Order: sequence, then C-alpha cells, then structure tokens
Amino acid sequence: MTTPADDVAGREEERSHEDHGTRMGMMLARAADEPEGRPPIPSRVALVLGGGGLKGFAHLGVLRALSEYGIAPSVYAGTSIGALIAAAWTGGMSVEEMARRAHSLRKRDLFRLNLGMVIERMQTPSLYHGEPLRALCATTCPSCTFRELGVPLLVNTVDIERGTRVVWGLPGLQDVSIEDAVYASCALPGSFPPGVVGGRYCVDGGTIDNLPAAIAAVGADAVIAVDVGSSELTPAGDAVPLGFAAIYMRAATVMMHALQQSPLAEWRAPPMLLIRPHLGDYHWFSFTNATEFIQAGYDAACSALDQVGDALTSEGGVYPRRLVELSVDRDRCIGCTMCTALAPTLMAMDDTGKAYPTTPVVQWSPADGDFVEHCPTRAIIARTVGEAGGRARHEDRRMDAAGD
Repeated sequence: MTTPADDVAGREEERSHEDHGTRMGMMLARAADEPEGRPPIPSRVALVLGGGGLKGFAHLGVLRALSEYGIAPSVYAGTSIGALIAAAWTGGMSVEEMARRAHSLRKRDLFRLNLGMVIERMQTPSLYHGEPLRALCATTCPSCTFRELGVPLLVNTVDIERGTRVVWGLPGLQDVSIEDAVYASCALPGSFPPGVVGGRYCVDGGTIDNLPAAIAAVGADAVIAVDVGSSELTPAGDAVPLGFAAIYMRAATVMMHALQQSPLAEWRAPPMLLIRPHLGDYHWFSFTNATEFIQAGYDAACSALDQVGDALTSEGGVYPRRLVELSVDRDRCIGCTMCTALAPTLMAMDDTGKAYPTTPVVQWSPADGDFVEHCPTRAIIARTVGEAGGRARHEDRRMDAAGD
C-alpha cells in the first residue's frame, strides 16, 4: 500500500529476497520449536486472504499474529486486497512496512474519476481510471513472474470473457507477471478496467469466490482462511442515503456473502481455521481506519488460535467451534417458514404456525448459523453457551446481535 511517489530504492531494499529468506527461516525454526500451550500446527498450511476493500488491512494483523505463533504457511492465496497483501508478503515486504503504507494511503492515491464517461457513456469500461491502482500494485508486488518468485502464491481472478475463474500461480499459469495478476484480482467490475493477464481479460476474483480456500487446500494438511469482506452482514441503514456507490458496494457485499457461505458451511476437509475479524461497522473504503483494521485482524487471529486446540490436526471441519443455544421469540415469529427452508435439519413449525428449534443446543463454527440473520423479524435467538472443539472463549457479534 503506497503512492506512486514512494522511494524506489527503499522499495528494492524491502523486497530483498535474502531478508525474506531469513525471516522465513526464523519462522520455520519457531514452528519446529513450538512453545508449550500453543496449538499444534501441521507442516503444510495454506493461508487464504479474502477480499474486502481496505478492510483487508486486517490481514496485516493476522500475519503479525501468525508470526508470533511461529506459523509459516507453505502456500499463500488471495483475492483482491488479499492477493495484494499476499504478494507483498511473499515478495519480502514486512508487516511493519505494509502497515506504514496502509496508514499513508489516501483516496486520491487510488481513485481518479474517468471523465470519459461524459463522452463514451456506457462504452466506458469503468467509473475510475486504472492507472492509480496499477501504480499501487507496481510499488507493492514483486517484479517477477510466479515461477520466479520461489514461494507458492495463488492469485484469484475471473476471466470476464469466458466467465470462468483463473487462479494464477497454479501449474501452467505461472509464467505471467504477479503485478498484472494482482491488479486484475483487485479490479472490481465497473470501478476499474479489467486487467490483461496472459492474454486474458480478468477482473476481481471475488466475482465468483472471495475466499479461494478450496483451490489453496489442494495438497495442504490444514487451511487458515481470513474472511474480511462479508463475514458480518449486519443491517446497513446508510446504504441508500449515501447514493449509488454505497448501494453498489452493499449489493456486492451481499452477493459475495451468499456466494461464499455455502462452500464454508459444506466444508469437510482438510481442517480449516476460519478467522473473521469484527469489521461490520466499517465501510469497504474507510481510508482513516487502518489502525482499527490491523488491530481487529490481530485480535481475531489470536482469539481463533487460542481456541483451536488440536483441531487443525483433525480429519476435517471448520474451527473454532462453540456451543450455541437456539430459541425463538414467539411474539416476533410471523410463521413465514424461511428458517425451515434454509435450515430444515434445525428448524420446524409447530401446530400453531410458529417456528421452533428441533435441536436447541448445537455445535457451530464461524461458518454456521447464517439462517439466523435471514429471519425477517429477527425472531431467532442464538446465544453462545459454552465451548466445543477448542479451548477459551469465542464471541460472535452477529449471533449476539440476533439475540438483542
């Protein structure tokens, strides 16, 4: 995260592969000498960093926490800002330097209105020019191909012409510029022009999969996935009054949440540690909240790692888990049957037409319970009552809000 005017000489020093190798070696050494009380971590861990605008600065806090816990992933995957940060990290840039750049980033460094809309109108490829975003990628990403990088990196994009996903860095897709792939992964359709990568017109990978865990999990013993884009789909009363951009971004958030929820709820193997920083109160492009984003990522990662126990060495599933008590406010329930359609194994209708939980106490991961928020009158109450599949406590503001 930087402006195009950043010092090139300083940038080359930050990207030193020698320094990066030293840091990775230290992390591997810490992992081998695991401190007592820390969760056991398999040797092959895939780290997946999701998209979410500037909320993705939370990934920096996660990287800091993983380093402190001695966890050195064997493969990195990302979408949009997750791809940008994964590329910068694997290219040798420190968390401290990325944080410095995050704090200095301003709206003018990223958005420049495309006045061509006045003349070309619907023929214009985007609302904003692509050059500022390209400059950001150029001063953040390693200047090499995926093959030359030497560290497994996967960048998730979508071929806009074919309508298919293209994950750069996979076998056969490594001889392209990392910078070009990351730009395309960040190119939110309509906001920035598509990027050309390996002769393909590609856009933001979040169009199909904002958290590319499945492809990163191939060959891995465990996955650590960080969801910053749509984890807390809380009510947003300011979307309409703030106009087109707010409405568009809110719709994109809802879409990405729906696309990503089903794969997470159905995840079986390998075991996944799902980290969801509390970012629901912030907009995607809050340029003045970098400190809060980074801290939220750090706190969420430490909390999840403290709770996971030995789950990442298990056969599969999503963690951490907790016991949740379900109930229904009968006065609020209108008998719409939405909950029974979305969660037929957990909810049913009684003889009076009111919903009730068939299993009042359930074991949930952060990926479970999405149907609670779909109750139109917020009649379903979900409260954390204990621990399951890991130690320490877990707070889920979405569930707490449902019980207010």
